[in-house]
Amino acid sequence: MAIHSSVLELVGNTPIVKARNLDAGCCELYLKLESSNPGGSIKDRIGMSMIEAAEKRGELKPGATLVEGTAGNTGLGLALVAQQKGYKLMLVVPDKMSREKIFNLKAMGAQVVMTRSDVAKGHPDYYQDLAATIAAQTPGAYFINQFGNPDNPAAHEFGTGPEILAQMAEVGGLDAIVFGCGSSGTMTGLSRCFAEHSPHTELVLADPVGSILAEYINEGTLNDKSGSWMVEGIGEDFLPGISDFSRVTKAYAISDKESFLTARELLEKEGILGGSSTGTQLAAALRYCREQTTPKKVLVLVCDTGNKYLSKMYNDFWMIDNGFIEREKTGDLRDLIVRPFSQRDTVVVGPNDLLTVAYQRMKLYDVSQLPVMDGNTLVGIIDESDVLLHVYGDEARFRDPVSTAMVGKLEKLDVRSPIEALLPVFDRGQVAIVTDGEQFLGLITRIDLLNYLRRRVQ
Repeated sequence: MAIHSSVLELVGNTPIVKARNLDAGCCELYLKLESSNPGGSIKDRIGMSMIEAAEKRGELKPGATLVEGTAGNTGLGLALVAQQKGYKLMLVVPDKMSREKIFNLKAMGAQVVMTRSDVAKGHPDYYQDLAATIAAQTPGAYFINQFGNPDNPAAHEFGTGPEILAQMAEVGGLDAIVFGCGSSGTMTGLSRCFAEHSPHTELVLADPVGSILAEYINEGTLNDKSGSWMVEGIGEDFLPGISDFSRVTKAYAISDKESFLTARELLEKEGILGGSSTGTQLAAALRYCREQTTPKKVLVLVCDTGNKYLSKMYNDFWMIDNGFIEREKTGDLRDLIVRPFSQRDTVVVGPNDLLTVAYQRMKLYDVSQLPVMDGNTLVGIIDESDVLLHVYGDEARFRDPVSTAMVGKLEKLDVRSPIEALLPVFDRGQVAIVTDGEQFLGLITRIDLLNYLRRRVQ
């Protein structure tokens, strides 16, 4: 194995794996692992292409500031290249981006500016428009502009496309490829490559429900009103300037729920940890494959790694909160308990544990209160205020047992109580302790009730 002089030499030449356990009908389904790029996504390719092309044109000076608006992975690709080449990087990102991506970007030295994800192109807070404004107002800044930069699709026309065709030639060629569209660089570049070198290959678009692109492909109408979606990195509310949809023959609109569950299925059945847009593209690929009546060789892009979504789509509690995983309905307050004690999902502490343990568990699991359990018996509850009041003025009291600071006189709510019974509890600033007789079932917080009401609306 060769020794490389830079991490940038690892961009591209990603492997392809044949799916073995997914139901692809009569087709053979192949997965191209763009997640194995050093930055974890296909966007490493365009990050390098757009920066190096600007260097060749003499548009970047040493130590220059690069500015871009991104839903995530392009930012990571740019951060990787900028870090290695010594450029400063400022990224404007929508507030639906996963925490993992933001932490990753900041750790690589990028300056991150958060903006709204509920506004459309043309609004001053829309991430692309805000990035353009910041670039114009920053002396010496270079605006990457992935949505209008021809060096974006060039990365795929001359890099990804030929690479795919060479790999798939080993199994007899490629009949169809399924991809998503954000900036449209992947689609446009692959389309141009295949038009010349593999014109029979069918191009299939995977699009989140809410985006305008699937309707544009399937019906030829360009809707000026988009919805919202939680999948990151693909889907649009306008046609990017570099887009070329002329060879795309079919599009599938995939819901957030189907996207997330399909990505989880990919991990469960094939051992591949893909991101949210990978789930969208795989769901579309499976639909396409199952519709075919003659065998075809179909490739789908695993465009980024699921490591960036562990707090979201791979978190059962997040999935339940957002209505993407359904629990069996009971018709009582158990329907609102996100972490049932009977399933050992409730984060608890013991009366003899130290207050430092309670504090650390609150921080680790991002909760404000903990039931105090002596075996299976609820003996108290402790929250942030209890800990604070106990230790303030004498930090050594963090070593006191939980029993010295907990509230032992508890107001409990029977599981058969109406939902309205929660409101007085919350009005008193408390959390609802739900029991069935003497059996502790779990806690209900304000946010649990809000999530429950939102799911009912959905």
